[in-house]
Amino acid sequence: MTTDIGRAGTMRAVVQRELGGPEVLTVEDVPMPEPGEGQVRIRVGAAGVHAVDTDIRRGEGPAAMPQTLLPMTPGREVAGIVDAVAADVDENLLGARVVAHVGFLNGGYAEFALAPATALHVIPDAVPFAQAVAAIGTGRTAQLVLEHAGMQEGDVVIVPGASGGLGSQLVQLALSAGSTVVALFGGEAKRAVVERLDAVSAADRGRFLPLDATDETWPERMIAALGGKTPSLLLDGVGGAIGRAAVETLGRGARIVIIGWSSGAPVRLDTDDIVERSLTVTVPLGRPVTQLRVLERRALDAVAEGRTAPPVDEFPLEDAAAAHAAIEERRQRGKVVLIP
Repeated sequence: MTTDIGRAGTMRAVVQRELGGPEVLTVEDVPMPEPGEGQVRIRVGAAGVHAVDTDIRRGEGPAAMPQTLLPMTPGREVAGIVDAVAADVDENLLGARVVAHVGFLNGGYAEFALAPATALHVIPDAVPFAQAVAAIGTGRTAQLVLEHAGMQEGDVVIVPGASGGLGSQLVQLALSAGSTVVALFGGEAKRAVVERLDAVSAADRGRFLPLDATDETWPERMIAALGGKTPSLLLDGVGGAIGRAAVETLGRGARIVIIGWSSGAPVRLDTDDIVERSLTVTVPLGRPVTQLRVLERRALDAVAEGRTAPPVDEFPLEDAAAAHAAIEERRQRGKVVLIP
């Protein structure tokens, strides 16, 4: 069944016909998808774009992901309005505002996308589609990271890459938990994005210290601003020289959560680092996660309750190639989303 929201015939979608650079992403007219058993069709209001999408586009996606079969329409998470449901799906979903993680390589960069009805989260009118998309994918990762971090009262937390989709949510969640947060960003062009992260209201907000990591004196400036106190937790998704500089500032008994290395190189750690300062190192990603819907719900609730307001970097659907280029060149300011 459909509502009058949908239309028959064709839709606009990003199509990838070969592996390569961002230029292989083109927008074409393609047949409108029809929901099969257990599915709904969503008129897309926003579609999420990930760094891993750029790896998949080049044919370099993680081994755990399905093989890229071309041609395809990328996109794993969408928010919008349900405009059609399969015969075995509750008709009351028609017209609902929803967000869903639709699976790898599964058609999100389009005007309409299919999703399993079981993957849907209904979202309130006050939650923008773009922020819902930021929560359903990147936000659930942030929740998982903090779960592994074991955040404690009085923690001083370093978050490299604070202007990115994941880093920005980690900053806001740590602040709302009352931690002191050192938010590292890469250059003056990203300062405004990071400084706005402190605007989300919460009664028990922690202290916020944004620092430009391209200035190599940031560790000294941080310690001075903290009155000599050393950080107790590093949430590192950048790695490389910045990640290593952050490790050097950690106090005895500190924890490190390695999320990734957007710089292209993992943070360098050796046994001496760990033993001499009794560091704890964890890697939450890459292992099976059985409570994804619970993490998604937590992330969406954080947005709805005002504990996070993920910054988003919006691109028109036709500019999908530019969105990928922005991620690869580390120019994004917040969670990258496509708007059909």
